[in-house]
Amino acid sequence: MDFKNFKMPYSINPNYSKRTAYFSMEFAIDQALKIYSGGLGFLAGSHMRSAYNLKQDFVGIGILWKYGYYDQSRNADQTLNPIWTKKMYSFLEDTGIKFQIEIHNAPVWVKVWYLNPETFKTCPMFFLSTDVPENDHLSKTISHRLYDANESTKLAQYILLGKGGAKLLDEMNFERDIYHLNEAHGLPAAFYLLRKYGGDLSKVKEKLVFTTHTPEEAGNEKHNIHLCHDMSYFCGLTIDEVKNIEGVNDDRFNHSLCALRMSRISNGVSQLHGVVSREMWSKYPGICEIKSITNAQEFKYWADKPLYDAKDESDDTLFDYRKKHLKKRTFKIVADQTGKIFDPSVLTIVWARRFAGYKRADLLLADKERFRKMLENSKYPVQIIWAGKPYPMDYGAISTFNNLVEESKNHKNMAVLTGYELSLSKSLKQGSDIWLNNPRVPREASGTSGMTASMNGSVNLSTDDGWIPEFAKNGENSFVVPQADYKNWPQIEQDNFDLNNLYDVLENQIIPTYYENPSQWRKIVQTAMDDVKFQFGSDRMADEYYKLLY
Repeated sequence: MDFKNFKMPYSINPNYSKRTAYFSMEFAIDQALKIYSGGLGFLAGSHMRSAYNLKQDFVGIGILWKYGYYDQSRNADQTLNPIWTKKMYSFLEDTGIKFQIEIHNAPVWVKVWYLNPETFKTCPMFFLSTDVPENDHLSKTISHRLYDANESTKLAQYILLGKGGAKLLDEMNFERDIYHLNEAHGLPAAFYLLRKYGGDLSKVKEKLVFTTHTPEEAGNEKHNIHLCHDMSYFCGLTIDEVKNIEGVNDDRFNHSLCALRMSRISNGVSQLHGVVSREMWSKYPGICEIKSITNAQEFKYWADKPLYDAKDESDDTLFDYRKKHLKKRTFKIVADQTGKIFDPSVLTIVWARRFAGYKRADLLLADKERFRKMLENSKYPVQIIWAGKPYPMDYGAISTFNNLVEESKNHKNMAVLTGYELSLSKSLKQGSDIWLNNPRVPREASGTSGMTASMNGSVNLSTDDGWIPEFAKNGENSFVVPQADYKNWPQIEQDNFDLNNLYDVLENQIIPTYYENPSQWRKIVQTAMDDVKFQFGSDRMADEYYKLLY
């Protein structure tokens, strides 16, 4: 293929002919391609699959992380040990394209790899790497680790994604109408375009759209503006010119705010998140409109087809048999990792996602006595599994993970698993009856893991946050705990309120229904499977991006 004059490798559906490039730090496309950390990547991966399904004029641009995010292994005492292993991918194609961009006032070589749409059924995708012989060691490390903890390296990674991705499109003579930034990491693309268009911001705004994922201002990245400038983040603009665009006078450069002022339009990732974002950013003048497009996951990749077939044929025996089979399969992983044998007829709760403080992984353990009683109830037994990857330098989250490991040594029906990537994620959704999700409201912008749980016959038990208010019919397709007064109560009161309500729902509704009324339980599971299929399938989402944003 001639990548210097790249053409879309499939015929385009005329409904989706707006030529779009999508910039993201991470993509979870297949277990074999380890260039993602968590939810942002899972979302982006599903979006790339749906762009392929709908035959959109759409390409993905990311970074080829040499060591991925990290591999989650264990120390001798079972606690978390992050390790970095060099990744090898025979299925990526060398485009032969190499070019230089400026990072830290020095030229850095960028090499480009291509993922053919037919490999994993995605739109065409391009991955940038600085790990080439022409670069010095420091420049090579830019594309080594996703979300490197070093601030300068992290900024260099954003420059590689944004500036490198935008320059790649020029190198390929591949004109795009829309530059879609998935989170603000790729913002240097906007400054690259600004320079290309001779400083005409209105021309940049015509092309730039922005998806924000962070529902509180503190979570949006800020870096020292002088450091960003020294790193060549702004493509030659002076600090005063940047401050003028950003509209803020202090020395902390707010990436998301600047993206909102340089974009034509942006979106939050659930209806609730749209409301929270509009409220949060409204105090700043000159930002673009913030719409809502709820995140979603690709149905074909995630859903268990035999389970849906049994449901659609109203074959309850086959349906129950299939779910039990999926649980058995998952429990082999549990046995392999922990030496614990779980029972497929027992109600199984799973909490699995990125370990972050606001997600409250260990909330149930805050009431040790109630937890012990639930796990030791011989009449209505329960099994519980935790999994997830903390950031490798987030010592608070790692400590939470390790505390759960320690607690699991006291219970034969509690397990903590490592290696939470696409494959284990799918297995845990298939092997769970309850998908537990208890973030502090309204901290979870979307939280898509519960969607794919429902696609595999697992029922959401959740606080009322993210996508849940759009989906949940309490007691019919999920279980949602009442809302605390999240604005006025101190955090400890909120946590206690949510904790008690989670246990009340488990003890009084979920556990008795599962054991005493299996047909009612099956009905809840199947209602969730129906309700999630279209509304929270990413084909709907990819279609909405064209209609509402592009």
